[in-house]
Amino acid sequence: MLSDRPEKAGRMKAPKKSGFALIAALLAVWILTAVGLLVFTVTTQDVRISSRMVGEKRAFFATEAGVHRLVEWFNPMNLNDPRYNTPTPVDPATPASQFLIAIPEVPAKGPAAISLAGYSSGGGQQWGSTRFVSRVTGRNTDYQTTVQVDAGVGFGPVEITTAYR
Repeated sequence: MLSDRPEKAGRMKAPKKSGFALIAALLAVWILTAVGLLVFTVTTQDVRISSRMVGEKRAFFATEAGVHRLVEWFNPMNLNDPRYNTPTPVDPATPASQFLIAIPEVPAKGPAAISLAGYSSGGGQQWGSTRFVSRVTGRNTDYQTTVQVDAGVGFGPVEITTAYR
């Protein structure tokens, strides 16, 4: 039989290179999978950060609304107002954002009253503003975020003369 084909009698068969193509294809699939996982991880982290920022903004807006209500409701003659220490929704139609105002109190540090410029009159009489501090907490229950601020409120003018009359 070898004599029938003299041109192929002394040659060896060349190895096939189909195994290399399989390995190259597997490497390409692994690289694409790794890039896909990296993109998925980065995107998921960006979405988490973005949603946290949205929640913190909503909680901050609720805190800001609470500070405005504190200024509106503040009355030093009625510090036991039932609206204090009560969670209040910013918008009753969407109660997820709410604020809570702590009972205003005289601050532990600093003067109890501050002198007001232009209110001093002759005779040693001085006028000023009494100081109060209240903690306002804004919360958003959709995103489970909370923001707290300590807001200072002044009441006056009141006489702050230390002389006895």
